[in-house]
Amino acid sequence: MFLSMYLITLFGNLLIILAVSSDSHLHTPMYFFISSLSFVDICFTTTTILKMLINIQIQSRVISYGGCITQMYFYILFAALDDFLLTVMAYDRFLAICHPLHYTAIMNPWLCGLLVLACWIFSTLLSLLESLLVLQLSFCTDLEIPHFFCEIKQVVQLACCDTFLNDMIMYFTAVLLGGGPLAGILYSKIVFSVHRISSPRGKYKAFSTCVSHLSVVFLYYCSSLGVYLSSAATHSSHSSATASAMYTGHTHAEPLRLQSEK
Repeated sequence: MFLSMYLITLFGNLLIILAVSSDSHLHTPMYFFISSLSFVDICFTTTTILKMLINIQIQSRVISYGGCITQMYFYILFAALDDFLLTVMAYDRFLAICHPLHYTAIMNPWLCGLLVLACWIFSTLLSLLESLLVLQLSFCTDLEIPHFFCEIKQVVQLACCDTFLNDMIMYFTAVLLGGGPLAGILYSKIVFSVHRISSPRGKYKAFSTCVSHLSVVFLYYCSSLGVYLSSAATHSSHSSATASAMYTGHTHAEPLRLQSEK
């Protein structure tokens, strides 16, 4: 069942990338960002679900310390990329709806490529920072992670030392670097601009270009922020795993057992 879900996710995103690359009519900024997001989604889902599929096959829930840190690094990298790309797509829709006359001149191929490159750079730096901070923590041996992959919040909570700095960095990046506030501002302007259109048909046409993206943004940000901003005193590993499953794209399995190599 899990393999079928993974293959559907994999081939679905591959079809999107193939359709965008093969059809010249889809060589526009919006579809360029969509194909980039599909590639990141493939990497994101593979990072979390591949280890789970192996564990199910070999009937083992053990992951090494090095493997856990590696999975955590790529998980943060692709999660941040998802956030930044969604924000870039919000900016694209903002220009298309609020500044249609200048859209073609502003969103040229050079700027689109530069925006995607910037997303990769910022995501890599963010992932490297958080992973290095986790490496400074001390862990006891043979811990059980109440999650189906090495999710950073769950791993940090198992540390045998003070994690105040890690918690502050996680909360700070979740709020400020995740792209939520900027995307919220852009979509507020979009909704306001659509509301000012007098024609009902014009409102429908303008809003239909971004309603699907709005749905994805709502589900992704609500579930991810719910994981990272939940209170440590009242956190539930089951609810955290369920919320994580929404933005990683699959359901959860059994918790992992971490073998420390330190």
